[in-house]
Amino acid sequence: MQRDPILVVDRETGETFEEAVLGEKWIRWAYQNASAKPVEKLLFRSSLISRLMGAWFDSRFSKSKIAAVVEELSIDMSEATDPADSYGCFNDFFVRNLRPEARPFSADPNDIVSPADGRVLVFPELAEDVFVPVKGYPMSVRTMLPGVAEQFIGGALAIVRLCPADYHRYHFPAAGRITAAQDIPGALHSVNPIALGAGPDVFGENKRTWTLIETETLGSYCFVEVGAFGVGSIVNTRTSGAVQKMDEKGYFKFGGSTVVVVFEPGKVRFADDLVANSAKGRETLVKVGQPFATTL
Repeated sequence: MQRDPILVVDRETGETFEEAVLGEKWIRWAYQNASAKPVEKLLFRSSLISRLMGAWFDSRFSKSKIAAVVEELSIDMSEATDPADSYGCFNDFFVRNLRPEARPFSADPNDIVSPADGRVLVFPELAEDVFVPVKGYPMSVRTMLPGVAEQFIGGALAIVRLCPADYHRYHFPAAGRITAAQDIPGALHSVNPIALGAGPDVFGENKRTWTLIETETLGSYCFVEVGAFGVGSIVNTRTSGAVQKMDEKGYFKFGGSTVVVVFEPGKVRFADDLVANSAKGRETLVKVGQPFATTL
């Protein structure tokens, strides 16, 4: 069974590291082994297992898992507003709030910030509606955003992939006003590059929610939350009205998940390091609030 390492650039140090994948053995088996197809359908094309996992992580019995995960994933709890032993269940810990000073950001309206902690891949100019994730196959904005894709054809797109160790609340990258939103049911494929390399159209098949935000400086942008295996739910806490940069938009309960931000043509310029790393097929580890792009 082929094992290509997942290499990520740490933005703060500039060093490249190999990502440790929880359950890597099972993900590779499910997606890369032909004999595992029935299991793949049960796990990823049905929400049953993820719903059961979510129910357990919402229960008080899951509290005992918190300390082990903090240690195993080297989570810095000094950033959180509450200590690890104060949460009533694992999902309360998983969607923990951070101290505001832990994620500073620029107030300049021309600066667009990362919407989440995660591994970032950017596409400065789409070829029509196509983008290709790391180790993945061509995917389509039209498939991902049925009904609203046309204004983003030939635009720019960023993928922010969250892992279990990450802060799992996501924020608006720029100020504006919410004008439309839609929930789309679907599968719960893993968003890990291992799964993307096996061919499922994660962004066109998975459960997802898109939100249109109209701005004064960069037209409208589309914010997409993509659910994945083990995600108990996508919870949007801000669904209407005016929003400010870095206002909380929502959070993912337990599991890996992804945020996609799509911009209209000619409206933004992504940060040079993100563009350079993405051109090499490398994701960049970025924190919410860090510089992401600027308006043109």
